[in-house]
Amino acid sequence: MNKSLVAADYIVFLIYFALVASYGYWIYRRKKKAVTDTHDFFLAEGSLTWWAIGASLIASNISAEQFIGMSGDGFFAGIAVAAYEWIAAIALIIIAIWFIPVYLKNKIYTMPQFLKTRYNETVALIMAIFWLLLYVFVNLTSILYLGAVAINGLVDGQHLHTIMIGLAIFSLLIALGGMKVIGFTDVIQVGVLIIGGLATTYLALTVVSETFGLGSNALAGFTAMLKDAPEHFKMIFDKPGPTTSQLEINKYLVLPGISMYFAGQWIVNLNYWGCNQYITQRALGANLQTARTGILFAGFLKLLMPIIVMLPGIAAFVLYKHGHLNLAGGSKDYAYSAMLGFLPAGLKGLSIAALTAAIVSSLAGKINSISTIFTLDVYKKYIRKDADEQKMVWTGRAAIIVALLVGIIFTWKDLLGISSSGGFTYIQKYTGFISPGVLAMFLLGMFWKRTTGAAAVGGLITGFVLCVFFNEFAPQVLGHENFLYTAYPTQEVVNGVLTTVWEIPFLICMGLAFLFTMIVMIGISLGGPRINPKAFQLDRAMFKVKPSIMALIVATLIILMGLYVKFW
Repeated sequence: MNKSLVAADYIVFLIYFALVASYGYWIYRRKKKAVTDTHDFFLAEGSLTWWAIGASLIASNISAEQFIGMSGDGFFAGIAVAAYEWIAAIALIIIAIWFIPVYLKNKIYTMPQFLKTRYNETVALIMAIFWLLLYVFVNLTSILYLGAVAINGLVDGQHLHTIMIGLAIFSLLIALGGMKVIGFTDVIQVGVLIIGGLATTYLALTVVSETFGLGSNALAGFTAMLKDAPEHFKMIFDKPGPTTSQLEINKYLVLPGISMYFAGQWIVNLNYWGCNQYITQRALGANLQTARTGILFAGFLKLLMPIIVMLPGIAAFVLYKHGHLNLAGGSKDYAYSAMLGFLPAGLKGLSIAALTAAIVSSLAGKINSISTIFTLDVYKKYIRKDADEQKMVWTGRAAIIVALLVGIIFTWKDLLGISSSGGFTYIQKYTGFISPGVLAMFLLGMFWKRTTGAAAVGGLITGFVLCVFFNEFAPQVLGHENFLYTAYPTQEVVNGVLTTVWEIPFLICMGLAFLFTMIVMIGISLGGPRINPKAFQLDRAMFKVKPSIMALIVATLIILMGLYVKFW
């Protein structure tokens, strides 16, 4: 395993950088309106094609948390972690058919604007602040940290902070051009991401094949992995019993078997893809047909993502088990970068380019969303109500720079403990504290005309409080097992001492919080008018789909069904 880069690696990476930078600059110069038009700067209104929307969704979604975090969970738990990607494909179908028509019909450009239009300014302001904090201190920081860790692991391991700054500057250059530049450069980014990711997976499987004496055959390597680690190719974990090992319990805590499909898995995906400024922003400036096609194209691409981001992690596990791979500190988050160390000259540069593409596109999209929410939903409404278009665009750019600086400060020495949690789990768990309340507000706000603003506030508070309660206190207060949940023992370091603590799988916590939040919101709304004056006007025609859209939906579902039948 070689961590040194040669001239071919640098050349491949520089070609990638020059291609993205020059194309982004060309798009920027071609669309000069983006300098002063807020809708164009923040939304690329009307200019993104369906393939640009779909590519941008994937490029923004697949980042360090997948390449590093999901690959790490592949190393730890196996193919079960693919549920996040494959259920996302179904979630995107739901978003395309039912959510996007509501947004576009009501001219919704930001998620806080949705809440203001449907409920009131109080709900919108609370959630704007929530989203800004979440995007900066959970998403932005984790992308920066995990991305720097991944690329640093490919070289000599001594340039973490330099790489972190480089990623921030690269993403800044793209983000300052606005959503149009982000969206169209993401087409290149996702191409590099997929090509480089597939090359890495192919060579990871080839290394496994060679290790088992089967020659340089990727298919033979995959077959060897199936035989050597069958437990890593099981989608549904069994519920732990009295004789279950601690390792299997730890896996179940992250991916709680069939129960997660009736609980948090849907909440994670519907909230992320349907109620998330960072994601929905790409489609909000398009017409309905273009937006739907782009979203469904992204859903189809999601079926491929576990091949790129998860299989290398399982390959790393097989090699590690047989003593052919060393992980820095034994951390699962180093699995992907450890596998990249096997790549030959040139291909290592391509893989670094793929990682960089994933990280930079996600960073650019994230800071643009932070900028959009701050400028349109905080600055314009509460700080400078008379701000003109040009002032708002420059305020948005300033917000981009500030967000990146804050992200760097908090990731410089991993002040948030991202590495100790495991990158992917860290993001899912802490995002999950507000997901149940947010999803309940959006679902009831869209499709139940009786939902009130008071119910929205009550739901937001209930969802957050219950998530914290079930995650942190329920086993001590309500016991380790009851009709709602089962808590399991795990080991944590408390005040320097290794201690056994009881924990409920966080996806189950999210499901319980969502259930009770819905009950609270319905109960509060029943005390209001039968039809809220702010309810959206819906009609069946909004949700009809064309035959071409239906064909894409059916193709996605058939492939997904086959995958679950194979690996159940």
